[in-house]
Amino acid sequence: MQGKIIEYVEQGRFFCALVLQDQGKRLRVMNQNGKEINLPLSRVLHQTDSKHPTQLAREEIMQVLQEVAGKRLQMVGEIDLGEIWELAVEEGAASFSPFFLAELCFGAQTGDDQVAAFLRAVFDDRIFFKFKDGAILVHTREVVEQLREREEKERRREEMMETGARMMQSLMAGEPVPDWPERDRCLDMVRQFYLYDNEAPEAALARDLLKKAGLSHPHDPFYLLIKAGIWQPDENVALLRQDVPVDFSAEELARAEQVAVQPDEQALFDGDRLDLRHLPLLTIDGEYTRDFDDALHVERQGDNFLVGIHIADVSEYVRPGDSLFAAARLRGTSLYFPDRQIPMLPNIVSEGVCSLLQGQTRPVLSFLVTLTSQGEVKDCKVVRAVVQVKRRITYKQAEELLAGGQDQELQVLAELSCRLQERRLADGALILPIPDVNINLGRNGSLQVHLDEVDTPARTLVAEFMVLANMLAAQYLADRQIPGLYRSQEPPRQRLAPGVQKDLFINFRQRRFLSRGQLLTEPKQHSGVGASQYTTVTSPIRRLLDLVMQQQLSHVLQGKGPLYTPSDCRDLSAAILTAQTRANQVRQLRHRYWLFKYLAQEVGVGNRLEALVLEIQPRRIQVVLTDILLEGDLPLNQGPNVSPGDRVKVKLAKVNALDNTFRLEW
Repeated sequence: MQGKIIEYVEQGRFFCALVLQDQGKRLRVMNQNGKEINLPLSRVLHQTDSKHPTQLAREEIMQVLQEVAGKRLQMVGEIDLGEIWELAVEEGAASFSPFFLAELCFGAQTGDDQVAAFLRAVFDDRIFFKFKDGAILVHTREVVEQLREREEKERRREEMMETGARMMQSLMAGEPVPDWPERDRCLDMVRQFYLYDNEAPEAALARDLLKKAGLSHPHDPFYLLIKAGIWQPDENVALLRQDVPVDFSAEELARAEQVAVQPDEQALFDGDRLDLRHLPLLTIDGEYTRDFDDALHVERQGDNFLVGIHIADVSEYVRPGDSLFAAARLRGTSLYFPDRQIPMLPNIVSEGVCSLLQGQTRPVLSFLVTLTSQGEVKDCKVVRAVVQVKRRITYKQAEELLAGGQDQELQVLAELSCRLQERRLADGALILPIPDVNINLGRNGSLQVHLDEVDTPARTLVAEFMVLANMLAAQYLADRQIPGLYRSQEPPRQRLAPGVQKDLFINFRQRRFLSRGQLLTEPKQHSGVGASQYTTVTSPIRRLLDLVMQQQLSHVLQGKGPLYTPSDCRDLSAAILTAQTRANQVRQLRHRYWLFKYLAQEVGVGNRLEALVLEIQPRRIQVVLTDILLEGDLPLNQGPNVSPGDRVKVKLAKVNALDNTFRLEW
């Protein structure tokens, strides 16, 4: 082959080269750029029949090769591959020699340059032909159609990438951006990629689009989506990542409208409900509570007291098989955030017909409990009833009434709740009154964080009677061997102190030794509550477990037997645990987000904060910021000598709400 002009491809480009020496399986050649290389024989796509002198000067060889390359490149523009392909298809053969097809194109004048030009055209446009082993394969009409579709798809993709990247750059710069054809797709790709990373449906395409737009920082997509008006400045990303349902379907809302019709009072008694509308029921809730699912009343009976714990009977309206129950099953629980709430049931139901609103007739499940003055349960009846709340008071009002001794009913309930708690503690209950961290958003965007005690007399009053109702519901079902769902917890791995502890250090430390709670289909001890069996039925508006257990209990009370079988309970347990895990993760991440925002806005990097030392570990010191109860780490051996329980001053070095990280320093 020495002296022949060959063609080969390097990084997608055609090169002409003159063979200086034939070494068998390799050729020493000089290409049109004057570069000498050793080329494997297998890479040669075309060779001339004629030979050229190899003793020419480098510049002369380059000139010859460049002239040949230029001539062939010009010929490529004269070739209509589609026309030649039609002729080749008519011939019926699957492959042809390059010379035959070049001759169809150029006629009798076909020579080395024409054949080489045709090969270049085939490589440039792979729709009609494919070069393999020295022959040109003819694509079938079906293959050509597929390749054309693929080419068109790729063209649209490149167009989308080019336009999308340019528009996204303008969005980030705050410039006015007109709608463009692929706007929704581009932004949705970016949204999915930010939420799910490599698991997003078009992750690779989204990554390329962001790169092309120069948006390479991890949270650039977050800010882009805000600029585009798709997300709010404080979008709940954790909620979106967990795919928690936020809106209700048209079918669910239609069903809610049917349910929300004010009930016919007389119709409520068709199921043999007791008429307890004359009783002086009261609700005690937060100032901004809108869904009231429990009410209380008390009356003296000789030396004892009859306490009524009345729970909104949501099972009257939300039943297995209907769309509202399906919605509740999917959500598992209501979610409450500083900036919004996501109810388990539509508001028109949860805050309307199912809520124990003052002065409104409502169906309930009532636990009529006879207690001694020492909190001993002498008798309990669980009944389906109809009630009407006479008083609504807030926790703050209840505290004021109790402090002033102005309300005999509240005084009796508060005294009995203390006796109930004492009995639970004697049975091994573990009560850790760690304050609630409340985050309030001001209208101007400001953040306020304050701690609310959870063991005030009014809150203890309500909590103890709800625990009592839950214990009695579990006992009612367990005694009758009715299938159910029971909460259970083994004793703590280590008990640091008995009774109710007010010490923040002990309570935080004690939490680390708690056993994991379980949801079982058989009754079992709940050490934390101090109960031999335990379930929850007192929040059916907000929790799926409570609604399910209420449905089971109500069905039995009507004499219809169990609604759910053991198998049903196992299925429901799995659904509840899945939803609960998802909700807990969203709650925790959102809570931390707002605390980090608070630290960044209200405290500021470099400010000093008070912290409580929880534990000294080999590489770090674990602390909790006492003003907001946020746990963090300090570097070891960089500050003063401290011991667990010490209070220290620390510095906020860094905080990033989107990264869910912060760093403390001494």
